[in-house]
Amino acid sequence: MKPAPFRYYRARSLLEAIDFLSGPAADGKLLAGGQSLIPLLNLRLARTDALIDLNPISDLSYIRKEGAEIAVGALTRQREMEYSALLAKELPLIAEAMPQIGHPAIRNRGTVGGSLAHADPAAELPCVLTALDGRLVVAGPDGERVIRAEDFFVGLYTTALSHQEILKEVRISLARRPVGWSFVEFARRHGDFALSEVSALLYADEGADRCSSVRVIVGGSVERPLRVASVEKLIQDEVSLGLEGKPLVQLLKQAESYTETEMRSSVATSEDSEYLCHLTGVLVRRALESAILRWR
Repeated sequence: MKPAPFRYYRARSLLEAIDFLSGPAADGKLLAGGQSLIPLLNLRLARTDALIDLNPISDLSYIRKEGAEIAVGALTRQREMEYSALLAKELPLIAEAMPQIGHPAIRNRGTVGGSLAHADPAAELPCVLTALDGRLVVAGPDGERVIRAEDFFVGLYTTALSHQEILKEVRISLARRPVGWSFVEFARRHGDFALSEVSALLYADEGADRCSSVRVIVGGSVERPLRVASVEKLIQDEVSLGLEGKPLVQLLKQAESYTETEMRSSVATSEDSEYLCHLTGVLVRRALESAILRWR
């Protein structure tokens, strides 16, 4: 299959790309890695009058530490994130999730900004970034604004971006360091879209034996990354550094049950909705167990 005819624009700067969106390519789509967009265009499941190629904008590709934050440019390839020593040291949750994105060929071309802007509910990066309480810097005709990841993902393939805005950068604070973390997902085959996925983070004050805060985010089985608030409160109230054996097993089973209950009001009703609720509960249990073990 071939895409329907479209006009091609090659943006040499972020400002030029915004000008294209505000003028001759007002109804156009942005091309970053193209790992989702190009197949959709080729199959004619999506159409566009214009395609704006962002790849020449080299200054949107970087991973760097700026004070107490990590900044990642929107055109940074997923493979670069996977092998980044800085991310492995400072944000191990990202390092754990990256190898589970598609296949190496996908990660070689796919970009962090493209994945986030596409907002596929089965994508790993939206789930991880929401868990890390990341912030997304977007640019448009009226300047820049910053959107929390929790507010950026609105629904199925839908974000808070206006049509004339472009995702420029992702920023993640290092002010709090997790004592435990885990990312787990389930797909029928390695590289397939995740049926469900979970990011878990445990935080504790220095020298403390109890959690100060917990973040548990699920994706894949829901339309947008979802915080499991009941599980976060349960773990924050009950988990301590010395918890092990049967009490820990019972607590994790309780977290699994809480997750299933919350998911029933969030998963779209279908013939496999009960299975997805159960699967997500199991993944939450596994993610929390792994995060707690890392704390020790």
